[in-house]
Amino acid sequence: MSIWLEDSGSKPSRSRRSEQPSGLDRERITDATVKLLDAEGLAKFSMRRLASELGVTAMSVYWYVATKDDLLELALDRVFGEPRLPATDATEEGDAPDWREQLRELAAEYRALIVRHPWTSTLTGNFLNVGPNSLLFSHAVQKVIAGTGLSLPRQRGAIASVFQFVYGYSTIEGHFVQRCAEAGMTQDEYFREAMSAFRAPPELADTFQHTEEMMSAIEGGESVEQMRDLDFQAALDLQIAGIEALVAQEAKQAGR
Repeated sequence: MSIWLEDSGSKPSRSRRSEQPSGLDRERITDATVKLLDAEGLAKFSMRRLASELGVTAMSVYWYVATKDDLLELALDRVFGEPRLPATDATEEGDAPDWREQLRELAAEYRALIVRHPWTSTLTGNFLNVGPNSLLFSHAVQKVIAGTGLSLPRQRGAIASVFQFVYGYSTIEGHFVQRCAEAGMTQDEYFREAMSAFRAPPELADTFQHTEEMMSAIEGGESVEQMRDLDFQAALDLQIAGIEALVAQEAKQAGR
């Protein structure tokens, strides 16, 4: 089910240490996997391609991991160690951290992670994500949401609402950034090219008025990245406002 649930897969067996490929270890292989996935994407990744990048045979790589999926799990957990996690404990003065600001920090870090490594969005949906770094991130999320004061069932819903939104938003953003890079264009150039070539059917002209306004915003000096950031923050504000409304509702019901 997961490399993190298999004790036998954690280290090379002692009986085979004499056969250990020179210069290789699991850390180096995982690092190379992340770099290769960033550079070429998940669809082009293969154990043979990785071995070539490392300058070894594919069998040398399989000495450290049983399957390609095991290696992808290791790479996924490796990048989940990148986000900066907020301090969730009370300060020396006894003040509890502001869960709103902490939630914004975690959402921003999660967004940046997926945009920086677009391949993670696919793997996150395919694996259990129970590696040590993934668990630390999940723990931070749960602790921040617990700080809202919501009941446990609604804490689960709040986590799903915020982080599934961030996941979806960042997945689309990451794919767009990757597409622009593959086309050899900046995001603004790509957007202008696409919008200038697009013509809405006459019967749908009103529907696409907003798109034309977006185009005008870019021509007026606002970049695609700036617009995306503003949209993200507005959407996150709505998520936080929804949580605050639920907290108030539960407090009111408890007071009855």
